[in-house]
Amino acid sequence: MAVNDQCINFLLTTAQHSVFQYFSGCLEKYDITPAQYGVLSCLWDIEYSTPKQIAEELCLEMSTISGVLDRMQKKGLIERAANEKDRRGIRVIVTEKGKELKEPVTQIVEDVNKRVLGMFNVEDAEKFRQTLRAVAQEKY
Repeated sequence: MAVNDQCINFLLTTAQHSVFQYFSGCLEKYDITPAQYGVLSCLWDIEYSTPKQIAEELCLEMSTISGVLDRMQKKGLIERAANEKDRRGIRVIVTEKGKELKEPVTQIVEDVNKRVLGMFNVEDAEKFRQTLRAVAQEKY
């Protein structure tokens, strides 16, 4: 057994990298990245959100989300507008072009989940998800 097989950080990182690469490849058809999918998924079922709310939901830094939003706005997937109630605030709104991606990209997410979790039976797949949620929520 390799030494890295005992390091939980190594195992999580390499597993995440493998899934990320696969997911990225599946999303290329729609010219979006996993991070951009994350933003869209935050916006598809609501009127608008703020950059701060999106960053918190996706566990990203504000500097990271700003760059993602810039690229998405250039692609016409989102718009940013001043908050009518608070001029200092920004609203992020999904465009029609962004809304049109909901169905095909949601199907990609389901397909990726099936592929990744396909090595598990139903019970073990749910345990795996619960374990990942527990690890993600823990404050180390």
